[in-house]
Amino acid sequence: MKRPPPRWMTVTLYLAALYNVAWGGLVLLFPGVLFRWAGMPAPNYPEIWQCLGMVVGVYGLGYALAARDPGRHWPIVLVGFLGKLFGPVGFLYAALRGRLPWVAGWLNVTNDLIWLVPFALILAYAYRVERARPGS
Repeated sequence: MKRPPPRWMTVTLYLAALYNVAWGGLVLLFPGVLFRWAGMPAPNYPEIWQCLGMVVGVYGLGYALAARDPGRHWPIVLVGFLGKLFGPVGFLYAALRGRLPWVAGWLNVTNDLIWLVPFALILAYAYRVERARPGS
């Protein structure tokens, strides 16, 4: 009989889903608001930023699906983990070159950094589940 995943994993993925859908919706509907909060000029092409909001929102739907069975839906978690890893790397690169203000890095805290460890632990769990499967 298959054991359910630890509850914290399901809760984490549902919270990530809610956060991503909310953040994506905010950016889609109000593409300039985060720039104003950071004291940055609004982008010349807000549609590109809105597209990013749409992608983030779609990630949220993926996290909601993965929450039902994180061991089985680990590829969704992996893609999210990689985005949450490389987002801050890209920000650091841009900030160190003077292309983004450091204050904009706060987005990395809520969008990426707080999720890195839980997503890594979910991936480790999925690896153990896969290895324990007969025939693996």
